[in-house]
Amino acid sequence: MAATSVNDKDRVTFPPDPNPKVPKLVAPPGSWDTHFHVYGPPHIFPYVEKRAYTPPAAPVEHYLLINSALGLERGVIVQPAVHGTDTRVTVDAVAKSGGRLRGMIRVDPELTDARVKELHGQGIRALRFPVAREHGNAFDPTLFHKTVAAMETKSWIVDMQINDDVIHENADMIRKVPLPVVIDTWGRVDPMKGFDQPSFLTLLDLLCESNVYLKIHGANRYLDRGVPFEKLVELARILIAKAPDKILWGTDWPHSFVFEPRKMPNDGALLDMLLDFAPDEADRKKILVDNPKGLFDFD
Repeated sequence: MAATSVNDKDRVTFPPDPNPKVPKLVAPPGSWDTHFHVYGPPHIFPYVEKRAYTPPAAPVEHYLLINSALGLERGVIVQPAVHGTDTRVTVDAVAKSGGRLRGMIRVDPELTDARVKELHGQGIRALRFPVAREHGNAFDPTLFHKTVAAMETKSWIVDMQINDDVIHENADMIRKVPLPVVIDTWGRVDPMKGFDQPSFLTLLDLLCESNVYLKIHGANRYLDRGVPFEKLVELARILIAKAPDKILWGTDWPHSFVFEPRKMPNDGALLDMLLDFAPDEADRKKILVDNPKGLFDFD
């Protein structure tokens, strides 16, 4: 596809597969999907004018049906870029979930202690710093520390969408964050560069810290870039063997940035990948139940 501007809202993504296959993996009771998005409906919750793509509506009512079809019971809605810092869509989804969902909002320079307390009462438990370069963002240490200070009021979780080299450069800072830190999207490590690369070794080292967790979601993105499934399995098993108590999983529904229908993943197939990533049933229970429950299900 031809290159487009990161602000090209005319790029329209495809809707998710509405028919997830019945997974071979029987999810244990209380299983979580810790990374999914809700879009709109835009006539109720408008998209921001400056955005990188325009997705079809993907309301929380649709997601909850997908969640149930996969045998899951809980979830964490991650506010997407198309809604900016307007938290209404996330708060609404949590309210409609009957206690099944927690919310994660996006970093907002205007966030205050009082606002954190208000959002906490509405089911928000985490804040994402979307600082990956490929989305046109950069890590701002000043904003990071200011926002973390506000989040300490309610002991929220810090989620970092960050490039592997930036993790490597800021490892000491991440260790010192006084809150739980979740590094998402596999730490954006490229398994094709081998498992002795400095960024990957730093990630493994950070997983030994009491406050650092890793989210393995969006496996289809790796596969779409040409990473063999066997190589992704190898990456997952190394990470899980290192820190089974620190790994989280998510669908990434409704799969942003899929512009070709043949690349749209099936969420049942994504869940079944855990059978290869974590062959041990006890590890899968930690990833799907124990780890997310300990992080997100708190008052």
